[in-house]
Amino acid sequence: MTITDFQKNLTILNIPAWEENYFKPHEQMKSPNRKTVSNLEDLPNIGKAMARDLRLCHIQYPQDLIGKDGYKLYDELCRKTGRRHDPCVIDVFLSAVDFMNGGDAKPWWEFTKERKLHDRKL
Repeated sequence: MTITDFQKNLTILNIPAWEENYFKPHEQMKSPNRKTVSNLEDLPNIGKAMARDLRLCHIQYPQDLIGKDGYKLYDELCRKTGRRHDPCVIDVFLSAVDFMNGGDAKPWWEFTKERKLHDRKL
């Protein structure tokens, strides 16, 4: 989907202009050079809160995500904070790990199906 198509869809759906930034097409995803990126917040889907959660799991730099397991990171986060977090956090962790392992920058919700299939197998 091009940005123009995306904007047309917003008009068709009658989404107010102030909400347009909430719905971002793939072309606007952060997609840094994974070999040189140095801040977690520069990764796709990672803002300040998610970066803080990753740091609680001993992930200080994007390269620390290489070879990690998003499900294990989620379990560690829940243990460290003493509470169960929204399962969508798993999706975000999966997206960050996938990106650092060479995958394309994708919205976190594209990992929801994978998580739900994984949950069924447990």
